[in-house]
Amino acid sequence: MRIAIVLRLIFTLLFLLLISACELSGGSTDHVHHSQFFAFGTVVEVTQFDSDDERVKRVEDKVKEDFDYMHKAWHPYEPGPLARINSFLPLEVSFSIAPSVLPLIQRGTELADLSEGYFNPAMGGLLQLWGFDRSEDLDKAVPPAAEKIKAFVDDMPTMKDVALNGLDLVGHNKNLFLDFGGFAKGYGVNRAIEEVRKLGIENVIINAGGDLRAIGSKDGKPWVIGIRHPRNNGVIASIDIIGDESVFTSGDYERFFEFEGKRYHHILNPKTGYPGEDFQSVTIVHKNAALADAAATALFVAGKKDWQRIAKKMGVAQVMLIDQQGMVIITPELKARIKLHNVLPDHVTVQAL
Repeated sequence: MRIAIVLRLIFTLLFLLLISACELSGGSTDHVHHSQFFAFGTVVEVTQFDSDDERVKRVEDKVKEDFDYMHKAWHPYEPGPLARINSFLPLEVSFSIAPSVLPLIQRGTELADLSEGYFNPAMGGLLQLWGFDRSEDLDKAVPPAAEKIKAFVDDMPTMKDVALNGLDLVGHNKNLFLDFGGFAKGYGVNRAIEEVRKLGIENVIINAGGDLRAIGSKDGKPWVIGIRHPRNNGVIASIDIIGDESVFTSGDYERFFEFEGKRYHHILNPKTGYPGEDFQSVTIVHKNAALADAAATALFVAGKKDWQRIAKKMGVAQVMLIDQQGMVIITPELKARIKLHNVLPDHVTVQAL
């Protein structure tokens, strides 16, 4: 886990350098403010363009307060509302839930349905089977036995097994374990943006471990957003944003281990029980951060056969995928506005949905 945190810090530094380079090339640096804190297992960065120091500090405090609350409420293992739900689910009895978790269950159910189940917040038990709930021990990890994976997939829990009646819930699968890590950052970023707007802020980026939503601009100039290269600590692409957009990436470099020369990562395919194999990373650009977050995961595991159909069904048009050979696959809608860095032309292919 310490290695993953260091890598996130490195990418955050690269992101700040990219922002700073743009400022030096034509934007004002006097009113750009950066702050950092740790939540959701990653570094959260707040970048503001504002001349009012008191308001800047108020925004920083509010975003941190909100993320601290969401982290405690939505953590699947640490004591809190979601962990309590997970303790009751296997009992298949009715119990009451905290209102703080209700929106995640509702939205998670919608997104799972849109993705044809490729995004599945109900399969936290599969992550546990692989050991991805214990990131600190991944250097010693080995793949689970094939028969255990098959047994879990044969009785795969889905969000359809979660029966809600107001604030009363019943689970209908003994394997149910809710883990909203596949879109909690996006949902949290959306909430944080809504809160800072209430404070009168219109020019800010909230970046959670390289996944972000940017609103407004930097003194009338675009925010320049870097997209991480999946196989080194550099940036493979950048995109200009003015207005309101989110950029989210799922990659096989966040949590993984190597066993007998093969990389096993935490983005598990609920159809097979194994990590998705076709892509190194998938990036989505969309106005809604929660949707972009879930779609990046869904397209990653949908693979080359199904990603276009799932993207269309989830309503995402701006997509960049990097396959295991390093080929960049990009939709026309994103190709028209993205800048690739150190990518040869014959390593880029454009595919429409």
